[in-house]
Amino acid sequence: VQLQASGGGLVQAGESLRLSCVASGSISGIITQNWYRQAPGKEREWVAGITNGGRTSYADSVKGRFTISRDNTKNMVYLQMNSLKPEDTAVYYCNVDRGPLRIVYWGQGTLVTVSS
Repeated sequence: VQLQASGGGLVQAGESLRLSCVASGSISGIITQNWYRQAPGKEREWVAGITNGGRTSYADSVKGRFTISRDNTKNMVYLQMNSLKPEDTAVYYCNVDRGPLRIVYWGQGTLVTVSS
């Protein structure tokens, strides 16, 4: 599975961005699709996830502001980020887990910078 994330950029606090992640390769059997982020000097943290059944979940820090969605016809997963805050500044990564062994695949990151 290959994952390609895009959509990062520089925005001001309160603005919005939509991140995209396209999956290619052996994408059958994907169970969950997730977004993680890593801020400078901090560990990578989970942000949001969506299961193959469409159930979504969010970290408390983004709940109510971020929305994860997907378009299976395009093998895409999105992260709509509204009301961005400077503390949302990070490199955002998409990942999936696939198959009975729940093997995890990571894409490259896309940088989101939120200025105050």
